[in-house]
Amino acid sequence: MKFSNLLKLGLALGLSLIVSACGSAGEGTQNNEKKDVNLAYVEWDTEIASTNVVGQVLEDLGYDVTLTPLDNGIMWEALANGEVDGMVSAWLPQTHAPQVEKYKDEIVDLGENLTGAKIGLVVPSYMDVNSIEDLTNEAGKTITGIEPGANMTAATENAYKVYKNLEGWNVATSSAGAMTAALSQAIAKKEEIIVTGWSPHWKFNAFDLKYLDDPKGIYGAEEYIGTFARKGLKEDHPEVYSVLDNFHWTAKDIESVMFDIMEGTDPKEAAKKWIKDNKDKVSEWTKDVD
Repeated sequence: MKFSNLLKLGLALGLSLIVSACGSAGEGTQNNEKKDVNLAYVEWDTEIASTNVVGQVLEDLGYDVTLTPLDNGIMWEALANGEVDGMVSAWLPQTHAPQVEKYKDEIVDLGENLTGAKIGLVVPSYMDVNSIEDLTNEAGKTITGIEPGANMTAATENAYKVYKNLEGWNVATSSAGAMTAALSQAIAKKEEIIVTGWSPHWKFNAFDLKYLDDPKGIYGAEEYIGTFARKGLKEDHPEVYSVLDNFHWTAKDIESVMFDIMEGTDPKEAAKKWIKDNKDKVSEWTKDVD
């Protein structure tokens, strides 16, 4: 074969390798992008625990998972806009009902992931009051709340419209962490304190607490925690959609993760520990994954 022909053949093979390499690189990028998943959550102890567990399960399946903490209203907006892929943080049928009604045409409801949830006003059991309508001047007429954007905070701020005995009361908004810190400090001194509370939550294991009766029903009855996904997730990431759809556990499950986190374990490590100890349950979540 002539040198010129060898040169042409060499150039052709080189070009072919370059094109092939570029194609492989492009496919690799697409595969990496395909494996990216973003889960949103509100920084409540329940949602920190559940989102880390689901996120770790997806990581174990090979996904590059981002967990994005957002204020409640922003979380729902981000899901509706497709900026995040899903969340396991919806409290229904009452707490997050306004958000579901607002975005119901832009999001996908995957149903409950935990039943038996509850919200309301919580006090230490040593306080001599059992009902919201019996409150007079306890705790300096102050209710220690959580984030200003939380539906539970809004309900509490408007409680005086239903419970006339709460006129003149104040709701001190802060964060879930600040609320539990204030609760812990008050109990250590055996002081009066009223907080916006919810269960499941590790504080009911750590302290002797009680819900105040809510005869007028401003906090609703028993709730469940639900899972939602963005539209198109089933087509884009069928495995992720399947895991979210199959995700179900109990108050005992979530409280064990929450307790470990409260004791100082990193949320990711607490999630890994629970997954290791509950392989049968996790296998049910991933049963439809190839």
